[in-house]
Amino acid sequence: MAKDMQIPVLMDYYGSLLTEKQRSFLDYYYNDDLSLAEIAENEGDITRQGVRDIIKRAEGQLLKYEECLMLSENSREQNR
Repeated sequence: MAKDMQIPVLMDYYGSLLTEKQRSFLDYYYNDDLSLAEIAENEGDITRQGVRDIIKRAEGQLLKYEECLMLSENSREQNR
């Protein structure tokens, strides 16, 4: 699974709109650089595939929020 490096930026803008589990899994994956298997092992009650599904769903939500609200894009344009 390739990492989209736009996701950590979008987490700053829209992370509070995600569930606690989605936020923590994205944080583990992007900020702590843990693998899907490592996250699953740390959580204990979820499979690697389950972790992947939660991360992909959360990424999709963040991208959808940005598509609709464009906070990141507008901020980037203002800083030019």
